[in-house]
Amino acid sequence: MFHLLQATANNIVDSLPRATGVPAIPEKISMWDLLQKGGYIMYPLYLLLATAIFVFFERLIAIRKASNIDGNFMNIIRDHVITSNVTAARSVARNTNNPVARMIDKGLQRIGKPIDAIEKSMENVGKLEMYKMERNLNILSLVAGIAPMFGFLGTIVGMVELFYGISSTGEYTLSTIAGGIYTKMVTSASGLIIGLIAFIGHNYLTTQIEKTANKMEAASAEFIDILQEPTH
Repeated sequence: MFHLLQATANNIVDSLPRATGVPAIPEKISMWDLLQKGGYIMYPLYLLLATAIFVFFERLIAIRKASNIDGNFMNIIRDHVITSNVTAARSVARNTNNPVARMIDKGLQRIGKPIDAIEKSMENVGKLEMYKMERNLNILSLVAGIAPMFGFLGTIVGMVELFYGISSTGEYTLSTIAGGIYTKMVTSASGLIIGLIAFIGHNYLTTQIEKTANKMEAASAEFIDILQEPTH
């Protein structure tokens, strides 16, 4: 009798996965298949991710090029200015492609005018160069803000579709509800990840721009000191 009861219990346990429709072994799913389950809202998210990556690397290359300043540049300018060879100094500045050189070239053009006027001219050029480096950075900020919103929108739309289907058919099982919810959460997770990537990229580029701005300010102060050296 005991053996009969044990065999019956084992049969009931074995039949539970088949009765509930839940597979005994969890189904494996690839990352690409999981992303596809996010639905059509994933396409705007893909576009936002591609935009963020393109803007980040385009700005990174431009900023690194702008911050590539020869450590001997100001020494050469100093030697030419002290010897009153302004033409040679301007030639060096014009042949150097970075914000510091363009700012110094503007200062060389104003030699002979009051120091305040020279500083003002160089400051204006510096502001223009800063604007060039910061161009399109607002796109990264925009992506960081709207990508999570798109993700939440996709989840909300998916949940509405899920519960509408349940109310229409009257069929609701734990596996159906759980499967519908986890696939709709894919858009939220994707939006948050894309927003985080854009946020980190924006902050990193902002830090690099600030470093270049500090170099520009240091070069400007050094140039003013150079102009005042011959008068000592």
